[in-house]
Amino acid sequence: MRLAVRFGVVLVLPAATRLTRAAVLHWVSASPPKGVARLVRKNRRVRLSGQWAGTASVRKLKVNLSCIARKGEAMASELKSRARQWSVLASSTLAFTVCFMVWMMLGVVGIPLKQQLGLNETEFGVLAAMPVLTGSLVRVPLGIWTDRFGGRIVFFVLMLTTVLPIYLMAYATAYWHFLVIGLFIGLAGGSFSVGTPYVARWFRKDQQGLAMGVFGAGNSGAAVNKFAAPALIAAGGWTLVPQVYAGVMLATAMLFWLCSAHDPQHAVGKSVRFADQLKVMADRRVWRYSQYYSVVFGGYVGLALWMTKYYVGEYGFDIKLAAFLAACFSLPGGVLRALGGWMSDKFGAYQTTWWVMWVLWVCFFLLSYPQTALLIQTVNGPLSLHIGLSPWMFTTVMAVAGVAMAIGKASVFKFISDDFTDNIGAVSGVVGLAGGLGGFILPILFGALLDLTGVRTSCFMLLYGTVCVSLVWMHYSFTPAQRQREAQALRTA
Repeated sequence: MRLAVRFGVVLVLPAATRLTRAAVLHWVSASPPKGVARLVRKNRRVRLSGQWAGTASVRKLKVNLSCIARKGEAMASELKSRARQWSVLASSTLAFTVCFMVWMMLGVVGIPLKQQLGLNETEFGVLAAMPVLTGSLVRVPLGIWTDRFGGRIVFFVLMLTTVLPIYLMAYATAYWHFLVIGLFIGLAGGSFSVGTPYVARWFRKDQQGLAMGVFGAGNSGAAVNKFAAPALIAAGGWTLVPQVYAGVMLATAMLFWLCSAHDPQHAVGKSVRFADQLKVMADRRVWRYSQYYSVVFGGYVGLALWMTKYYVGEYGFDIKLAAFLAACFSLPGGVLRALGGWMSDKFGAYQTTWWVMWVLWVCFFLLSYPQTALLIQTVNGPLSLHIGLSPWMFTTVMAVAGVAMAIGKASVFKFISDDFTDNIGAVSGVVGLAGGLGGFILPILFGALLDLTGVRTSCFMLLYGTVCVSLVWMHYSFTPAQRQREAQALRTA
């Protein structure tokens, strides 16, 4: 290696560079406007400002250059690490978005299928929720496998396993065909418990809330589905949707493998037994966080599956307009999860989740009120009044609820990253299971309540009750001392 210095700035020349002493002297003698030059060679003297410097000066210079080289290597390593962090985050978020889009597919495709197969409301709810069932049940083992083997390989294999079932849906004809295929498609929903610990471990603790929030913004795949599926149905019928989605899933899996990375240090290894990882289910905090998540995520999934049909039945809109208005709830409910991660890092998981629950309490109270006609007898005769939300008021309140759910989904997982650093995959799997089961049960209950009562807003009455349970549980679970410790941790962070 050859070195040239101009005003203390060291220029590193490759070893292969042919630079003779005469050439260097010529360069110096040219007297460039900004200084002189030196040439350093091993075991040779240095020409400096017309005088020969001793060997000691050369050694001192070599030590300084060695320090500079080490700092440069450290900076290069840091830049490479950051680039890999964001590459992992970007590719994982894209993959999760596509997985969530596929997971919510039957919420839109199920509407023409309901007419084709002659289904009632309960049967439609079961059909739409079937993928959510398997997507929930596999979250615990997937989270554990992510802890043991790393998220890259688990995520990649998971996406590949869903490609064929998605494509085969286009050829299904009977109701039970769709139920069985829906179970296999639902594996895509388990990607959340893979990506969450996979992404979190690439970032510092004080950045994990934001990182998991950005990844969780892949929930916006529900909104993408509401834009893409109706357009595909209009272009070529409902069978075109699974055919296109299968190709998109395959391409996304390949892109994820190319852009993601694996760090062996992030895996807990085979020394940790499966039974030991399952012990987290005995922790009361896990069940408390599961309750919160069943509201903010389970409620989000249930409403994302139900809202398109709700607009069609309640307001008489066509499927395109209904899907678009439903996306006004799904889109902020997914994209703004990153905002929830930032708020959780800044204000703490408890404060963020507490205010999320109160916002949802108000929203579901307003949404629960059915379209009501009152006939009042006055001195001047009967007076009729109509009470209810217009489509635009309804959509606005739903959008606010979607924002609150997005923030709440991130804040709940901030609880997990703070309390369960070593086994975040197992805990996120359990909590994700609870949230997913909420998303599976709710559409079925929505349909059953509608069949029993004939009141469409009964779905919001049910959600209002779950929020009340969460608020009471949260109030009595967190003591003032716990809240003070969280506030102290934020101040020292």
